[in-house]
Amino acid sequence: MMCSICGCGGDAEHPHHGDALRPAHVHAPDMEGRRMVRIEQDILAKNQRYADANRRYLAGRGIFALNLVSSPGSGKTTLLVRTVEALQHRLSVAVIEGDQQTGRDAERIRATGVAALQINTGKGCHLDAHTVGHALEQLQPAAGGVLFIENVGNLVCPAAFDLGEAHKVVVLSVTEGEDKPLKYPDMFHAADLMLLNKVDLLPHLEFDVDTCIDYARRINPKLAVLQVSATRGDGMAAWLDWIGRGAGPTSAAIL
Repeated sequence: MMCSICGCGGDAEHPHHGDALRPAHVHAPDMEGRRMVRIEQDILAKNQRYADANRRYLAGRGIFALNLVSSPGSGKTTLLVRTVEALQHRLSVAVIEGDQQTGRDAERIRATGVAALQINTGKGCHLDAHTVGHALEQLQPAAGGVLFIENVGNLVCPAAFDLGEAHKVVVLSVTEGEDKPLKYPDMFHAADLMLLNKVDLLPHLEFDVDTCIDYARRINPKLAVLQVSATRGDGMAAWLDWIGRGAGPTSAAIL
């Protein structure tokens, strides 16, 4: 599934919404700018209709859905494995995995005992709401539970595509550099929570946590931030508590 807006792969570094709809950002010089903008708007509007349908489905069943986004190598899958291991005996948990190729991440999730469905996007750089809707039909997540959608590793394209989730959660590793929020503002603006991962490595890196958080909140003043280590367990209790509050009073009580 190549990106329907521009045909880029997962390593593209250009925005897809907001200011990106201006002709100055069009990168198909043979197309008249206004026509390209119209195509982009039509694609996003169609995706939004599917996303709204997904959201109604999830809300009607009391399912708390989170869209996890990050660059490749942020530790997102390891963090998700640790999360579902901690949650699965307290809540019903299901996972939709998005990758360009292989089913390795879904296999890692299923090894914990949690149901997972893999979506391979081929050359595509993000999941879309239509594909996620089909995955929901197959996966049939339990009512009252939590659904994690692990998006394709990419901080650009997934920012523009609503999947019907309650929140986007952006995972940023301390190995990536504290200026990522400034370089990829659309994603940090779209997210409600930033998980600053791999904090166990901070003694070995030149990474300024306060500067990173300041940059992120320049983009999104309302952005919540948690510092975590999936391998050592730092901050996991706070992350699980955040999930429990979002999933509802009963879930928060048992967490």
